[in-house]
Amino acid sequence: MKALAVVLLTAAMLSACGTTTTDRAVSGAGIGAGVGLLGGPPGVVVGALVGGAAGAVTSPGQVDLGRPIWERG
Repeated sequence: MKALAVVLLTAAMLSACGTTTTDRAVSGAGIGAGVGLLGGPPGVVVGALVGGAAGAVTSPGQVDLGRPIWERG
């Protein structure tokens, strides 16, 4: 249960990377899946789903971590 709480919190905090909805959903899913590794295979799936959903429903103004690293140069 503790691992799930960590996954959900981390996914929610980091899901808004990027400026477009797609950027945020994809990066949120990736971050959630990475953190979900703590919970094993089910944690990866849950983390990816929660992170992707959180990224898709947030706007850039809600959580702004700057430009995505792939757009920096």
